[in-house]
Amino acid sequence: MDYMTIMLRTIFIYFIILFVLRFMGKREIGQLSVLDFVVSIMIAELAVVSIENIDVPMMYSIIPIVILSTIQIALALISLKNNHLRKLIDGKPSVLINEGKIDEKEMRRQRYNFDDLLVQLRQNKISKISDVEFAILEPSGKLSVIEKQEGEYQQPMMPLPLILDGKVQDEHLSQINQTPLWLRQQMRKLGYRDIKKISYCALKDRDTFFVDLKDER
Repeated sequence: MDYMTIMLRTIFIYFIILFVLRFMGKREIGQLSVLDFVVSIMIAELAVVSIENIDVPMMYSIIPIVILSTIQIALALISLKNNHLRKLIDGKPSVLINEGKIDEKEMRRQRYNFDDLLVQLRQNKISKISDVEFAILEPSGKLSVIEKQEGEYQQPMMPLPLILDGKVQDEHLSQINQTPLWLRQQMRKLGYRDIKKISYCALKDRDTFFVDLKDER
């Protein structure tokens, strides 16, 4: 009887967790934020407790799982429109190599050593740091690398958004030594007078912008 109960509990919990995780949204395991990872571990632990302790009512585990998933979904929805909350929950990218120069101060801030940097560069098939124009540590812990290119006119720009969801990204502008006023002037030259209508804007190269409007069809 105990074996049958465990089997039924396992099947039931499996479908509950499958539904909850699908409802929480699709993200690759490597792209989970710290909060996503913690919630996933807590849900898994609650599931194990429910399966192992057959004398404890399943609702004692199901209710916390539902509460955790509800909180996570609510925070995700709020963070879609709240950039500060999104940065608090997911973190923000950190530039470790900027225009070929290593930022040791930022590496120390992220508790990231040169061994970590070299390992992730090799994983990106980069053998020499001197070949790197930009290296950005993403909130997921993955290192995004952009290699140097020959010719000054071909040098890549920092792959960070200058406008995101209608909001100017002051911090990213400062990294390219520009101001919000400069950005607004550039947008007016291109015919974009209302920054709030722009969902995404970034520099493709030194003089060319990529601009995507909200709800553009």
